[in-house]
Amino acid sequence: MGGGALMTPALVFLGIPPSAAVANDLVAAAVNKSVGAAVHARTGSPDWRLARLLVVGSVPFAFAGAFLIRLVGSPEEQEDLLKVFIGVALLLAASTYTLRVYGSVFRGWGRGTGDAAQGRTVATIAVGAVGGLLVGLTSVGSGSIIMVALLLLHPGLAARRLVGTDLVQAVPLVLAAAVGHVITSGVDWNVLVPLVVGGTPGTMLGARLAAWVPGSAIRRGIVIVLTLTGLALLGVPPTTVGAIGAALLVLGPLGWAVLRRAHGLPAFSSFDPMDRRTGDPPAPEHPADTTPPAASTASTTATTATTDPTDRPGPDERTTR
Repeated sequence: MGGGALMTPALVFLGIPPSAAVANDLVAAAVNKSVGAAVHARTGSPDWRLARLLVVGSVPFAFAGAFLIRLVGSPEEQEDLLKVFIGVALLLAASTYTLRVYGSVFRGWGRGTGDAAQGRTVATIAVGAVGGLLVGLTSVGSGSIIMVALLLLHPGLAARRLVGTDLVQAVPLVLAAAVGHVITSGVDWNVLVPLVVGGTPGTMLGARLAAWVPGSAIRRGIVIVLTLTGLALLGVPPTTVGAIGAALLVLGPLGWAVLRRAHGLPAFSSFDPMDRRTGDPPAPEHPADTTPPAASTASTTATTATTDPTDRPGPDERTTR
């Protein structure tokens, strides 16, 4: 999940204008994503052909997105429209993230072991263009919507290569969008510096906490937060947003349990396929003993009987016999 889906609305709720929130988040994301992309590039995980196709479509549209919003009315109208765009993008991100979880658990998405499918050049460039425009307008989509589109276009792509490709293509995408927004609206250093300084330790802390918090709980929390934030930015009354949040908290796990049962899985299970690369349940450390207890006892007794030294005839007995 890309940080823009959480950071940009958080800045808006802190009273920062939407255009400034998008610009500052994009610049900070360009710095933070570069670190992660460099790590994956050194390990050789990205699919470079796929990343190049995405960049061809995403970079020009991401750069243009910052200028498109300036074509609409007065600055106040631009800010209001941008807030609506961010709200819609958050709801779209929540929907695609839910789709990704569904596909990973029930359809085996992300469990491939190969490379990207050959061909589909135009479709991959189109995904980059749509994702780039969305990121250029709202800063949301580089880590959620584009990844789901890649899963749909290239289902055989290994999870490691999928993550590496998404991170590598996101760097020029976010950089292009950041440059466009810096030109049109500039950056607020009082906002940008804390974002960059806090981003690195926050990422490290999150990585450590992720080992202790169930992945399914994190994913459900992300979907709920994105949904409620998107609704709030679209002007939905707070009471309605609260009611929807309560319904998601209560009915979400129940609906997921019903869906698991419908696919022949336990309604509630501690094993989460998305927490493993292959999706296969862990193998036991030792093979299970399938010998019935009675047979096992009899076998042990027989073995003892044939090897007990007291059952062997002594010298006197051998002479007598």
